[in-house]
Amino acid sequence: MNMLHYWRAMWGIIGRELWRFVKQRERFVSALVRPLVWLFIFAAGFRAALGFAITPPYETYILYEVYITPGLMGMIQLFNGMQSSLSMVYDREMGSMRILMVCPLPRWFLLLSKLIAGVSVSILQVYVFLLIAWFYGIEAPWQGYFYVLPALVLAGAMLGALGLLLSSFIKQLENFAGVMNFVIFPMFFMSTALYPLWKMKESSEWLHHLAFFNPFSQAVELIRFALYGQFNSFAFIYTLVAFFIFMSIAVLGYNPSKGMMMKKGGR
Repeated sequence: MNMLHYWRAMWGIIGRELWRFVKQRERFVSALVRPLVWLFIFAAGFRAALGFAITPPYETYILYEVYITPGLMGMIQLFNGMQSSLSMVYDREMGSMRILMVCPLPRWFLLLSKLIAGVSVSILQVYVFLLIAWFYGIEAPWQGYFYVLPALVLAGAMLGALGLLLSSFIKQLENFAGVMNFVIFPMFFMSTALYPLWKMKESSEWLHHLAFFNPFSQAVELIRFALYGQFNSFAFIYTLVAFFIFMSIAVLGYNPSKGMMMKKGGR
């Protein structure tokens, strides 16, 4: 096997995912509806309940809608990671996953290619969301739209790796909804996507600690700082380590001789 084989395989997987995304227009719309509902509707209620503007990493007071925008960007990537894991479960049930897994290329490379495809789709969705938010009057420094791209790549990769990990444990599509609810909602609501850590600490010390060590919180903080031209080193390291852990376990899970695939009869 030479580099050309790797290159063609990677772009074949990425092209298939992008084509699937283009054909499933409702998936694109639904990915935007969730964060836009939070931005246009729920944000007004949260702002009224909080009663004051919040100070993110930047040093000025801002509207609550501006504060939660990075959290909603993370929401898009979180749901996209779970959607990618759903497609993995579907492909396994339909038999196409077996064809992919018997490819002579390393299994980690195939899963990484699948992950890159999912991250590419999520970044496209995020930038469309940012465009809509810009017309709504929520703007970041123009440099931030470039600075945030590496943060989106790492955050999307970490959340996508989590989706791959979950897909190695889910046996049937019927079980997917329960697993998603068990993972997505705790990760999202127990994070800094909607309110800062210091606000959580005022109400509950244990909730503050859970939110702090939540990988999604650190991914959101990485995005939040990058969008305003700053670098959060702790969030970067935490997200990077979480990515390697999730990806390593996912690769092991898809190993038919060691992981969950063996327990499912190689499905």
